[in-house]
Amino acid sequence: MVTSRFSLVLLAVTVGVAWAALPDLGYPGWQCDASLYQKSKKVPTSAHSVRFADIKVLGALGDSLTAANGAGAPKGDPLAVILQYRGLAFQCGGDHTLDEHVTVANVLKKFSPNLMGYSTGIGSANVWEVSKLNQAVPGAEAVDIITQARALVQIIQSHKEIDYKNDWKLINVFIGANDMCAYCNDGENGSHSKAQWKQNVITAIQILKDNLPRTIVSMTGMFDMRMLREIDHDKYFCDGLHTFECPCEKNKAFTNDLVSAACHRYMDAQLEIQASGIFDTTDDFTFVVQPFFNGIVTPPLKPDGEVNLDWFAPDCFHFSKLGHANVAKHLWNNIVQPVGSKNTIVNLSDPTIPLNCPDTSCPFFRTTKNSVDCSKYMTA
Repeated sequence: MVTSRFSLVLLAVTVGVAWAALPDLGYPGWQCDASLYQKSKKVPTSAHSVRFADIKVLGALGDSLTAANGAGAPKGDPLAVILQYRGLAFQCGGDHTLDEHVTVANVLKKFSPNLMGYSTGIGSANVWEVSKLNQAVPGAEAVDIITQARALVQIIQSHKEIDYKNDWKLINVFIGANDMCAYCNDGENGSHSKAQWKQNVITAIQILKDNLPRTIVSMTGMFDMRMLREIDHDKYFCDGLHTFECPCEKNKAFTNDLVSAACHRYMDAQLEIQASGIFDTTDDFTFVVQPFFNGIVTPPLKPDGEVNLDWFAPDCFHFSKLGHANVAKHLWNNIVQPVGSKNTIVNLSDPTIPLNCPDTSCPFFRTTKNSVDCSKYMTA
């Protein structure tokens, strides 16, 4: 479907007023120990000594989940799912404050008030005023984040307000859903195999490593997409829409067990990349997987056991405003947990789970190296 930019603007204006009516999750008055808000006395040279207040630049790579398609869509308005509500995106959205809406950006702003790069408002990746450094593109597969990585490098290196050689940067990555929606066509024998997916991710991250010193790449773990079949069960509109959004979900030969096994291959690939140490060969760059999604097979539920559709946009696939906030909370909690001790399964149905603070005894962005022995990386 071809949609003019003017039409999208009109649609954005029409549905924008519905944002406030949608359920959301914030943490009013959230505070941590005062020491955690302090920058390092000297700008750190090691990726394993980066305090959250040291992070100046935030970016993202991914697909429609990171572009936040439909996050602010009014209930019952699937047309609004074409809109990219980037300001609400769990990895890189900066609309509202943490009091009202959880995103990684809104948490980081508590530590680094001058943080730049987070998205605001509604728009596509090529609209700087909206997207900033969120280069996610709807429909993207792992091969496409290679192009996104190049675009992100070009923007960061050319932006007059970014000292790309010296400013510490956090780049969030989330990819794999669209690969899985095509996986049933060729499985492990084609372009969506674990090996090819892993290589595409490595290629994209290597572009960042080669061109962006002082960068931490945080990759959100793949999720088990068998959940989709529970979400749209007996919901005929969503079931039909998923035929177009995710054809492999409707392929009966691609059973729940096969879907789950394929998703876990991608999860394994992420952890293999991290464990290989290929992105820990220099002191000023690192790669960390945040695996909280890995063990979840049940979508968020209401107390009566029904799927909680407040979590989802009207297409029952993308995250709603509340869904983005909840995912962001669990992602942040993974970020502050040591590698090797990160949650690999969380209760999506429990909104009361707290938003955690960094550990005062290791106040850094947790990496493979500082998770083994933080004392080696302690700075003033």
